Amino acid sequence: MRKLPAVIAVLGLAAVALVGCSSGSGASASCSRPTDTSSATMDLISVSGPTDAKPTVTVHTPLHATTTQFADVKTGKGAVPITTGKQLVVLDVSLTSATTGKTIVTTAYDGSDSTVLSVSQWSKSFPGFRKALQCATAGTRIALAVAPDGIESQAAQSLSLGKDDSVVAVLDVRKVYLAAANGALVYNSGWGLPAVVRAPNGRPGVVVPDSPAPQNLTVQVLKSGDGQKVTGERPVRLHYTVVNWTDKSVASTTWDGDPPSVTLSSMSKGFQDAVKGQRVGSQIMAIVPKADGTQGVDDTQIVVIDILGIDAVGVAASQ
Repeated sequence: MRKLPAVIAVLGLAAVALVGCSSGSGASASCSRPTDTSSATMDLISVSGPTDAKPTVTVHTPLHATTTQFADVKTGKGAVPITTGKQLVVLDVSLTSATTGKTIVTTAYDGSDSTVLSVSQWSKSFPGFRKALQCATAGTRIALAVAPDGIESQAAQSLSLGKDDSVVAVLDVRKVYLAAANGALVYNSGWGLPAVVRAPNGRPGVVVPDSPAPQNLTVQVLKSGDGQKVTGERPVRLHYTVVNWTDKSVASTTWDGDPPSVTLSSMSKGFQDAVKGQRVGSQIMAIVPKADGTQGVDDTQIVVIDILGIDAVGVAASQ
């Protein structure tokens, strides 16, 4: 049996848009799962076993899917739905030959949350996964009959699949990170402080006032989340934008790519003080003076931080 990392090695970073859901912070109840339960093809697949272990898959072979079809084996109870291709997830995956019924490859199914990939990374090699993951939450198990065009050619080749071969896939959604902070809006009466505006996808913009910068670290909670508390003991998954006070320019932002996994001890004192003790789902604005900022930066900076999730121990901070 092959190991799935051989396939992951060919994954790219193509962005994939999922339709039918808000890309912001709506709860799973507002995100409608597409279903293919009426498909006769799905009647030819049986999936059993506990969802925290490798599934037992039975296929009435040979099966050839002309289009990728899927059905939920189990509906998850997670609060965060998958709404965008840029969203980070932890999946366990099992692939079975639709021709022979034999297992081709599986992930480890070891309970680890350390392999974090975006939906678009998975969809680069397995386009057939894209619609099946739409609005799924943690705990969901999905069975798919994947048509030949549902697997990218390089991935198919690495799995020794022919160009006309179909595959039966089982996806177990272990963890879903927020796409953007989804906490409740908090009123702040900070006269003379920057204002934050947000694009529909949650990306913030900062309006810097024409006034002197505060001399001390100033932290405001803009959205109050109710997820796990950030303690600093484990890496935290964040999106952040840093704006210089004096010339009002964007110094850096993570919103053009995947949100990084950050070890707080590697960040500036001001950044650490702003994030530590906050909860997942929160959006924080910190005004960080030079004394509490990044070494070598001579200006006061405004940092807007979305806290998207807590990573497992062992996730690389650069991932």
